[in-house]
Amino acid sequence: MRSLEGMSVAITGGGSGIGAAAARHFAERGSFVTICGRRQHKVDDVAAEINATTASSRCTGVAADITVDADRRRFVESAVAHGDGALHTLISSAGNMYRGPIEELEEQALLDVFHTNVVAGMMLTGLCVPHLVPTEGVVLFIGSVHTQRAFPGASPYAATKGALETLTGVLAAELGPRHIRVGCVRPGAVFTEINQRAGLFDDAAAKARLEGLASSHALGRIGTAIEIAEALAYLAGAEWTTGAVLTVDGGLGLGVTFA
Repeated sequence: MRSLEGMSVAITGGGSGIGAAAARHFAERGSFVTICGRRQHKVDDVAAEINATTASSRCTGVAADITVDADRRRFVESAVAHGDGALHTLISSAGNMYRGPIEELEEQALLDVFHTNVVAGMMLTGLCVPHLVPTEGVVLFIGSVHTQRAFPGASPYAATKGALETLTGVLAAELGPRHIRVGCVRPGAVFTEINQRAGLFDDAAAKARLEGLASSHALGRIGTAIEIAEALAYLAGAEWTTGAVLTVDGGLGLGVTFA
């Protein structure tokens, strides 16, 4: 099992939710973490909190929009610089939500969510490959239980996550000969800002909605962002695991209910 100590890790969407939790988890285990997000104050706050907690400068934040090529390149350059010229892990955590009945979906909104959730991660992966070859690094995506359970009105988001889960296997085959691993974590219900950013709920309503799914999880509760971060850390260190989609959903994808 590869140690996270000294690992150079780039995390998109690091200003909140799973990305921020992953940044904390990796930094606490000795990784040098570079996070990005569109809001400078959010990534600065997360980096400052992590550095204060770890009494280090292991985390640095970059304001970047991953749908913009120049921002992607600047983010990768910053991660390599922060990692003393190396990059071991890319965690593509940034994502957006778009929902609605199929007959009411807008084409541009669909393109936008695919750009953020799928295309940007693919382009970032391509930029990172030259840096991941010498470190025999890993690319990690975030899937979703939406590929296992059908939630009406969620077709755009589910389609993007289905694309990422398929992409995991294809890129694992493509990049394996260069000793780059590719993995994906498939979370269940975890409270993050994604629904609020889509304008669907405020914090209280979003949390209540997710808590309402607790009885649909075999383990009887929703998950936490840190539990997803732990799974990402496992895949980052698991040197003979590639192409895997690791389900970490408390049993939500099993389809059971105790309601």
